[in-house]
Amino acid sequence: MGELFLDAETWVALAFILFLSGLGYIGVHKMLATSLDGRAARIKAELDDARKLRDDAAQLLADYQRKRQEAEGEAQEIVAAAKAEAERMAAEAKTKIEEFVARRTKMAETKIAQAEAQATADVRRAAADTAIAAAEAILTAEAKGQLASKLIATGIEDVRNKLN
Repeated sequence: MGELFLDAETWVALAFILFLSGLGYIGVHKMLATSLDGRAARIKAELDDARKLRDDAAQLLADYQRKRQEAEGEAQEIVAAAKAEAERMAAEAKTKIEEFVARRTKMAETKIAQAEAQATADVRRAAADTAIAAAEAILTAEAKGQLASKLIATGIEDVRNKLN
């Protein structure tokens, strides 16, 4: 056993055991355990905070996605309403244009009919005036005196009444 104390390894092992016993005596293991427990608690708190932040972020993401979907729905409704309004306005404009064209056509037809009637009346009047002038010239040349004047006046009046 004497040789055991002469080995350096034995003294190193004995010093190590004494060192560990001294550390145990002053409570290094408790401080180390407390430090590790504190670090574990901090890590756990950080993990809990990270989970909470992740959950909050997921909630915010869900809220924004819902709001985006609602906004897209509203935008589609606005576009659909605008299309419907445009179609209604186009149909209304088409109806108004058709009514305007129909009114203009009717007015043009009325004016044409009036112009035809006026032209017919002008032609009759011109024909009557020409016939009266011709009859007057013929009767003046052939009839003389008071009888001629009376015949001419009666004939002119008859022609004028019949042609107009």
